[in-house]
Amino acid sequence: MRLQKKIAESGCCSRRTAEELIVAGFVAVNGIKAVIGQNVEARDEITISGKPLKAQTQKIYIALNKPKGYTCTNRRFAGEKNIFDLIKLKARLFVVGRLDKDSRGLVILTNDGEYAQKTTHPRYHHEKVYEVAVEDVKPSDVRVIISCLTKGVRHEREFLVAKKATYLGNNKFRLILTQGKKRQIRRMFTVLGYSVSDLLRTQIGNVKLGDLKEGEWKEITH
Repeated sequence: MRLQKKIAESGCCSRRTAEELIVAGFVAVNGIKAVIGQNVEARDEITISGKPLKAQTQKIYIALNKPKGYTCTNRRFAGEKNIFDLIKLKARLFVVGRLDKDSRGLVILTNDGEYAQKTTHPRYHHEKVYEVAVEDVKPSDVRVIISCLTKGVRHEREFLVAKKATYLGNNKFRLILTQGKKRQIRRMFTVLGYSVSDLLRTQIGNVKLGDLKEGEWKEITH
């Protein structure tokens, strides 16, 4: 098994983070500095920053309705509200599909790094659905906005595109993304000259927000 996959399956972190740890030199196999793509076997001793990699006992999957004003990170900052304040579990979890502080809606928390990798990496084409309110949309501009969103725009050297965009009326759009760029939707509308006043994520892959109330969470099956 590939080393980064083994680390992700342990629940230590996602595969992408595991790769970063390997490149940075924090991972060793049988006392020897590891390299990306290295294969490991069950008998091999894997350490991260000198500490043995522990096997995961139970995989956890949680759907949370993130309120506005909460950060989505394992790092804590003084004076900031964190989504992990809403989850009273001892297990070490990380976020699948982060939302910025000013956005709300569905996030998934898990200790299954392999699931996190497959859910968030663009090559797997998992859809994420959003309802977005913007300010002062003119009816005559709707077709142009939808065309630009689905054909793609460039912002800070990145190409940003929505798989599908639909106008819901009352200055609201529904967007489906398969990309996962930082603050992608807000940046796309900024390019078009609009400001996002509310952003709600309602679905990640086959997991839907449903009637889950803001600030509440529930366990889900894989």
